[in-house]
Amino acid sequence: MNISNKPLAFEWHLSTQGAGGGLHRQADLVAQKASGAESASLWVNPSVAFQEMEGFGAAFTESSATVWQRLPTFEQEQVLRNYFSPSEGHGYSFCRVHMNSCDFSLGNYAHVEQAGDLLLKSFSVERDKQALLPMIRAAIHMAARPIRLLVSPWSPPAWMKSNAEMNQGGKLLPQYANAWARCFVKFIRAYEAEGVPVWGVSVQNEPAATQSWDSCIYSAEEERDFVRDHLGPELHKAGLGHIKIVIWDHNRDCMVERAGTVYAEADAAQYVWGTGFHWYGEDHFEHVQLVHDAWPDKKLLFTEGCQEKGPHHGSWALGERYARSIINDLNRWTVGWIDWNLLLDHSGGPNHVGNLCSAPMLATQQGDAVSLQSSYFYIGHFARFIQPGARRILCAATREDLECTAFLNENGSVVIVALNRTDAAIAFHLRIAQGLGAQATLAPHSIASYVSLVFQAVKRPSA
Repeated sequence: MNISNKPLAFEWHLSTQGAGGGLHRQADLVAQKASGAESASLWVNPSVAFQEMEGFGAAFTESSATVWQRLPTFEQEQVLRNYFSPSEGHGYSFCRVHMNSCDFSLGNYAHVEQAGDLLLKSFSVERDKQALLPMIRAAIHMAARPIRLLVSPWSPPAWMKSNAEMNQGGKLLPQYANAWARCFVKFIRAYEAEGVPVWGVSVQNEPAATQSWDSCIYSAEEERDFVRDHLGPELHKAGLGHIKIVIWDHNRDCMVERAGTVYAEADAAQYVWGTGFHWYGEDHFEHVQLVHDAWPDKKLLFTEGCQEKGPHHGSWALGERYARSIINDLNRWTVGWIDWNLLLDHSGGPNHVGNLCSAPMLATQQGDAVSLQSSYFYIGHFARFIQPGARRILCAATREDLECTAFLNENGSVVIVALNRTDAAIAFHLRIAQGLGAQATLAPHSIASYVSLVFQAVKRPSA
């Protein structure tokens, strides 16, 4: 590896509980020999590379867009700048949006409300033009680069379902499977016409959960068959074969079994880009690794996570939950990480069934400004410095409580993110290959991003 003769130096940014939040740049770390007093080391080797990162982001929901629209113009701009600006914010580039309503909508709605309309003549995205589409277009403008948009349905129209309603689970009736697949095509074309290109679709949000809100059940076999017989062929027939299809879109617990059923059949697997997953329930990070090990040609995408049961104003544990999940998922071959709602009101809504949750930005009680939660800062330690196209590189720490991941950006800079969720400071020696390194200390309940200043001319390793 061609390493500069300049002294190894790191630009580094810190968020710590004692400082009350923020993402603060610290004085650069300069290379020096280990003193022997450190109880730990964190070692990185940029010549050993793994998956390529697609990006970070969050979900556009009708609730988020409505709260955003109610903000003063200056605050609207600031929200978008904080999230989407590559130079002043997180640089979000991978986001999600619901097709038809979800729980974070103002109520149930479908793009084809007319029962029995198999030709989809009544298909319309007029509802989305009120809040969702204006926010997405504004975000694209702020990002000044493409945003990969994943489209996920929570439920087909009620008239296509076994229980004749969008809530409370139910199943897609077989006689409407093809019409439902063509709804995906209609939605993609309608969004394109509004200046919002679609990157991919998931078959169904949380297909194993009967919820009091918009939901629909698919067995693994039903999801496989829908992709094989309807969704995949209809996308290709419409000239949309480039649209990625994501299966599962639910918790890590059953993702191995679900992937196994779908990927076992070549006629279905040929259409599938990868497996999406959420974080609710038990962690099961090992399942993410298992899916990669069994099907290394398929991708892994974290598609949703948030802190449930209210807004959790000011919680520091909230941010730590995010960072722990992101580190563990990235270290197990995940190529993109999508948060849930971009923005919610002071109560953690609106949500049409009262399923209130937190978000990295919450509007104040008056609704005229936003407050940044710890999750916003913690996500920023990854999204701001690990750029789309970056490659994960070999990274290991000698202590379990020094949690870490590392990436090599296309410009040659190395990014190391380290997390300390304990009550004590951790002193360690930060080393990049060949023994070059710097002494560092990570405060209790803090996260740091270290960006090398000496690797700018290093050529990235090939896969």
